[in-house]
Amino acid sequence: MEEEIIISGFGGQGALFAGQLLAYAGMKQGYHVTWIPAYGPEMRGGTARCTVVVSSDEIGSPLVCHPSCAIVLNMPSMSTFEPLVKVGGILVVNTTLISQQSERDDIRICYLPAGELAVELGDIRLTNVICLSALVEVMGLLSVDDLKDALPMALPDRHKDMLGTNAEAIDQGAAWVYHRAARGVV
Repeated sequence: MEEEIIISGFGGQGALFAGQLLAYAGMKQGYHVTWIPAYGPEMRGGTARCTVVVSSDEIGSPLVCHPSCAIVLNMPSMSTFEPLVKVGGILVVNTTLISQQSERDDIRICYLPAGELAVELGDIRLTNVICLSALVEVMGLLSVDDLKDALPMALPDRHKDMLGTNAEAIDQGAAWVYHRAARGVV
């Protein structure tokens, strides 16, 4: 088993943190993982993305050209990465910033208003974690509890006070998927 994931958005949306959290959760479960960040050349507001590979075997290459999964936090990320997701893959779309629907019918797509859900929790910065937990719920490789267990490793010391709110965001993203799946929609 090997999953290749891209998480992409604007700088400041937490794409890199979400990737680190996923990588730590995978490591804690005994998987081989890689995490590679990429930044745009802009000082602020530019692109930020990362790739994460989670595998039951050693990873031959950490490069991801055609991901099995992608989280897109903004429209430029949707335009760039939606066409690259492998057939049968998963695309998680933050509909708070992306109104465009995918025309692909060969991938599973999870549309969720992650930014709105984050605001309901009191912090727009939780959008990334909500999307990540939705991906984990759809993918089934790791559990939301695995993400919660990895939070202390991923959160920098200056944000340790946000452990509880990030755990709530994990629950929120998973609950969104669970309730939609119960109605036959993901």
